[in-house]
Amino acid sequence: MSSSSLAGNPVYPVMFAIGGVHLLNDSLQAVIPAMFPILEKDLGLTFTQLGLIAFALNMVASVLQPVIGFASDKKPMPYALPLGMVFSFIGIAGLAFAPEYWLILLSVIFLGFGSAVFHPEGSRVSYMAAGSRRGLSQSIYQVGGNSGQALAPLISAFILVPLGQRGAALFLFVAAIGIFVLSKISAWYKAQLERDKLEKVTKAVLSSLPPLTKKQVGTALTLLLLIIFARTFYITTITSFYIFHLMDNYGVTIQQGQMFIFLFLGIGAFGTFFGGPLADRIGRKRVIVLSLLVPIPLALVLPYVALPIVALILAVLGFFLMLSFSVMVVYAQELVPSRIGTMSGLTVGLAFGMGAIGSVAIGVLMDSIGVYETMIIISLLPILGLVGLALPKDRKIAAS
Repeated sequence: MSSSSLAGNPVYPVMFAIGGVHLLNDSLQAVIPAMFPILEKDLGLTFTQLGLIAFALNMVASVLQPVIGFASDKKPMPYALPLGMVFSFIGIAGLAFAPEYWLILLSVIFLGFGSAVFHPEGSRVSYMAAGSRRGLSQSIYQVGGNSGQALAPLISAFILVPLGQRGAALFLFVAAIGIFVLSKISAWYKAQLERDKLEKVTKAVLSSLPPLTKKQVGTALTLLLLIIFARTFYITTITSFYIFHLMDNYGVTIQQGQMFIFLFLGIGAFGTFFGGPLADRIGRKRVIVLSLLVPIPLALVLPYVALPIVALILAVLGFFLMLSFSVMVVYAQELVPSRIGTMSGLTVGLAFGMGAIGSVAIGVLMDSIGVYETMIIISLLPILGLVGLALPKDRKIAAS
């Protein structure tokens, strides 16, 4: 793989390779929500138990991601990347053959740990390979992850429904490919670090933000995390539990319902890719605000519309909710440019954490008050995104 300085030309092979492995990594995680209808039907699990499975996966990842990101800021760990995928391999193997509920929980903890290791270091590789195209590079990286998540409905409809729990074993091949590619990426990563150390390279970190005080940075980070909380809580509802709303209120089958979720996630992945380059052109805050305002009325009417309109609304919601996914990571990195891994772990890791809390809360709500009533309450969440209007305004950075 070719090399380039951080402020120089983009290293496209590395950018696309790490984005591709992000797809593989998140497709492994997508097996978990894809199994929910199977586990609910075959094992008789409650919505609360399903929420706890998602909680185990996402909370491990969320708690450890900022920790690993902080540690890698102090001492980068190139070969942590394939090692993390090894843990995911073990988790998938356990998930496919676990005969009891507690073993399923243990397996998803392994998957969560693998994800926690991969994401901050993967984001660092994306940053190192970006050159001046940070928005584009982060979009390529994040669209890989969102595309992997978008596979969950297809995994459920075409693999797990016909094959059952054991069908998850097919994803051992996906993990093995990930281990191989990450070994190659890690070699490039290590060579970059050694070259920079030998040449005593001082990496210039350009920022699109004006000089900010510590208080302003703290306020901006707080607002950004609140936005991520609202967005992730809502997305978790759609990806993991909206299938039950479709089945109960519209009478669709599991396979038919999963196609609606795939539409939401698939168009969302396209939005993720579109958001980074757009932010490089018009500014990060403008893209963030756009992605927050458009979903509000759509989310509010979603519980009440007819089935054909559901598909249209889900598509538009997915695009705009994911439009700023990569942009928020870059925005946070530019708020605290000396802590690239920490900011990646905090923003992406927090997304996992909010998904974890959201999974349990949604499961409890659905068991307590019903599926339809829960959907109405959750439709209010995007309103919290209005706090994004108070974020500091950035400026465009010209590409070199």
